Amino acid sequence: MFRSLLFIPGNNPSMLQNADIFMSDGIIFDLEDAVSVSEKDNARNLVETYLLTTKSLPKQIVLRVNPVNTEYIQDDLKLLLSKKIDYILLPKSNMISLFVLDKLLSNFEKKYELKQTKVICLIEETKAVLEVNELAKHSRVEALLLGAEDLTNELEIERSIKGDEIQFARSQVIYAAIANKIIPIDTPFTDISDTEGLEWDCQNAQSLGMKAKTAIHPNQLEKINEIFSPSTKMIEWAKGVVDLAEKSGKGVFQFKGKMVDKPVIDKAYKILEKAKFFDLL
Repeated sequence: MFRSLLFIPGNNPSMLQNADIFMSDGIIFDLEDAVSVSEKDNARNLVETYLLTTKSLPKQIVLRVNPVNTEYIQDDLKLLLSKKIDYILLPKSNMISLFVLDKLLSNFEKKYELKQTKVICLIEETKAVLEVNELAKHSRVEALLLGAEDLTNELEIERSIKGDEIQFARSQVIYAAIANKIIPIDTPFTDISDTEGLEWDCQNAQSLGMKAKTAIHPNQLEKINEIFSPSTKMIEWAKGVVDLAEKSGKGVFQFKGKMVDKPVIDKAYKILEKAKFFDLL
């Protein structure tokens, strides 16, 4: 379960050293787009050293590897031997690249007797948007992350604060993820100086059904966590609904003048589950 994930370039030692103090629910160590070709080995070595020598690690660790059709993927996956990585973030996801990654991981896990590796698919190409429901069904896939920069580059369109141009892709990611009981994660807001724009973007994504959002700067995390957390008002409402449901034993009842039935009770339980997970209760 996430509200926020922070991207950290693998070749940035100062950010690596502070990875555990940022207020994100997880850290994405980036070995791909944020790292130039000449820095690939250095970035991989820095991340490996950090994972093997740091006592206090982030709550959840995601490794953004290089695409499966590159020469770097085999060495990237060797970082799994640290047994500190919770998810692999697959760039340029589609059914073929996921199939290749699955084979690589299966061989790797068998050879080194590792548990099954969980995967987050990065939906950043039109082909991925069209295949997103099939990607979401795969047994390794636990989340879908929308990557709007590459997607809009492929479409040759401009990003806007309002985000109308990515509405279809956002909805595809959300519906595929929810239907398959995995997590839809929203694309980062790239203007780190625009706090009002970040807030609007978070509220818009959250209102559509996104459950988490990525960040490219630590300063974005507080607002993201605030908007993707259950509010105090929601938690109090959920506690009231659950309390009345458990005491009355009824499936249908009134609470604060409104009818409550099973979908509403289920919603209340979900709110309390999130609140507990994020230490809000």
